[in-house]
Amino acid sequence: MRTKFVAGNWKMHGSLAVNLGLLHAVRDGAAGLAAQVAVCVPYPYLAQARSVLAGSKVAWGAQDVSEHAQGAYTGEVSGAMLQDFGCGYAIVGHSERRSYYGDTDAVVAAKYQAAQAVGLTPILCVGETLAEREAGITAEVVTRQLEAVLDRCGVASLARAVVAYEPVWAIGTGKTATPAQAQEVHALIRVRVASDSAAVAEGLRILYGGSVKPGNAKELFSQPDIDGGLIGGAALVASDFLAICAAG
Repeated sequence: MRTKFVAGNWKMHGSLAVNLGLLHAVRDGAAGLAAQVAVCVPYPYLAQARSVLAGSKVAWGAQDVSEHAQGAYTGEVSGAMLQDFGCGYAIVGHSERRSYYGDTDAVVAAKYQAAQAVGLTPILCVGETLAEREAGITAEVVTRQLEAVLDRCGVASLARAVVAYEPVWAIGTGKTATPAQAQEVHALIRVRVASDSAAVAEGLRILYGGSVKPGNAKELFSQPDIDGGLIGGAALVASDFLAICAAG
């Protein structure tokens, strides 16, 4: 059985004062839960996350990572730097990075590789836009995004990674893929991985992200190939986030 995993993506939200209450509440509330829990916070708050969460059930991570190990890359943050702050995870390929900042499939694969090179677990995001779904090419898009990583790093690398299916049309819009829609794509991902390695596919945790809320989490997480969630807005409200974690 795959252990459910729920990761919060705070995006560009937070302050030292606000974070303090949120981190303490999540740390304390997650203590008795069966699911694994993590929060991916903005870079400036990694030290605060480590300070509050060290020794607890809740892991912490970053929302991106540079594909470069070091060098003249102003504004970038390397995997080794994240490791210095005790990060366990780094999100790569989030649709906002792909659409706003031009992260191509090749760049995402390089970031995934860079994260693993220093022992971080990448959370690889894949997903289609509304136009792509309406054009009937969801499977083609998601498979292309996944295969960019498989081609660069090999299927065995997925044993040290997490995949998150995030339909772009459902992120922050209040729209959510139905459990059946989400399950269909999660199954597609697992079948594609299984074509290279049945064992890796069986162990791979595939999260759903896209307006997950306490009210729909249980039904989503009960699908056979949905192993938890990558949570945006609801991760900023401790009671909502913990309720979602409990649904796992």
